[in-house]
Order: sequence, then C-alpha cells, then structure tokens
Amino acid sequence: MTFRETVCATAQRNRSWLCIGLDPEPERMPAHLPADAGGVYAFCAAIMEATSDLVCAFKPNIAFFEAFGAAGWSALERLIRLRLGPPIILDAKRGDIGSTAEAYARAAFEMLDADAVTVSPYLGSDALEPFLRHSQRGCFILCKTSNPGSRDLQDMRLADGRPLYLAVAEMARDRWNMHGNTGLVVGATHPAALTEVRRACPDMLLLVPGIGAQGGDLGATVRAAAAVDEPLMIINVSRAVLYADRGTNFATAARTMALHLRDAINTALIAR
Repeated sequence: MTFRETVCATAQRNRSWLCIGLDPEPERMPAHLPADAGGVYAFCAAIMEATSDLVCAFKPNIAFFEAFGAAGWSALERLIRLRLGPPIILDAKRGDIGSTAEAYARAAFEMLDADAVTVSPYLGSDALEPFLRHSQRGCFILCKTSNPGSRDLQDMRLADGRPLYLAVAEMARDRWNMHGNTGLVVGATHPAALTEVRRACPDMLLLVPGIGAQGGDLGATVRAAAAVDEPLMIINVSRAVLYADRGTNFATAARTMALHLRDAINTALIAR
C-alpha cells in the first residue's frame, strides 16, 4: 500500500485521525527512567504500545534522538522496527541540494524505513525530488508552520497578492504531487491559513501540529482541516500525551489522554 492508503486504512480501523508526536525530553520523563537513550526508547516504546490502537500515525522528531548521538539513532531505529500498525512519519524537516538530499532520503526511507518524512520546500523542486520519487512513501512539505515566527517568511506577499504559504500549497498540488504521495504541514495555530490551504488542496493529506501546548483549538482545527469526503487530516499532539503523568503509570495516562483526544476529534468531525 502507499503511505496515503496506509494512513487512511489505519484511521478507519482505529477510528482515529490522531497522531502522537514522539518528542522525548529526558527532564520531563518519569523519574524512574534513566535520562539517556535507553530511557528514551523505553519511554516512547511504552507509549506507542499503549496507544497504537488509538492513532493513525506516530511522528518521532529526529532531533530528540540525534541529541544522544549514535545511541539515540539506534533507539529511533528500534522504535520504528516495532511496527505496531500505525505508520511512522519521520519529523526531520530535511531540505538540501542534490547529493545531500539523496543521502537524506536514503537515511529516512532505506536505513530507518520511515513511512513518511517532513521536508522543507525552500530549496525548490530538485531538493524535494529525491524524497518524492519514493512513490510508496509520504512527503509532508512545510507550508504554514505552527511557530509564531512562521509569519516572517511564510506570510510574505507575492506580486499577485498571495501569501507565500499558499503559493507553496498550490505548487505542491500542481507540481510535486505527481505520485499522490505529497502532503502539507499546516499548524493548528493558524486556522485561517488552514482553511485557505484546505480550500486550495481538497484532496491532499494535511499534517496539523500545534494542538495542546502550542494553543491550537481542536474544534476550529477540525472544521478548517477536514476534507469533504474523507478527513485527510493528521492531527498531531505531543506533550499533552507524552507527559500526561510523570509516574510509573505514564503509559496508562498517555492512553487515557489519547483516547480523549481521539474521541474529541471524532465528535468535532460529526459536529462540523
């Protein structure tokens, strides 16, 4: 199956468009776990095992694993190899020229065996092509990111009046989605932009971070991001799930929070 087919099948099976972001911060993990790569693996694996029937994807952020060097990379490899059902979106935000992009794509899709990866469009088509040619894998292009500073560049107006993020969305739709494996990253913290991007790209997957700690409103996000026939929105939540409890029952607490979020998303889908 293609990445898109895998996501949609998982969403249907688990009745969920929730994605759990794996951004492990050792200082926030339960005290009984060591603050090293082994502790990070144990923490993330327990949460994945506790929630795999409640999500449509997991999204490990590569930076939190790279911070531990070779041991962190090994922990990430082991987590991906668990293969609990939901696909893995590698949050790496890669973007570089020619041979460097080729190497990044090999690392993501061949060495780590991720199902999808986040990429930056700033260097243009030739920097994206090494990822896009993996037609069975997904590529989520940064479009309108959830951080406040996204306005510095992404909101800049082109000569025709369009904001840059909308031009990126339309380019992804018209030029980069030749294999049907392209999606867009649009933050829940920008509901107007989310509405605009969904209107421009009605049939593309949207990866939507920013719910919870970053302040995105779940109901407004679902109304803006959901497509007409099938939601096609991957709602990512990280800290609210990962750190639902700092005791020995952290995985159970994470499951409870994931269940709450999944049901809240479904309720919002019905109400839209």
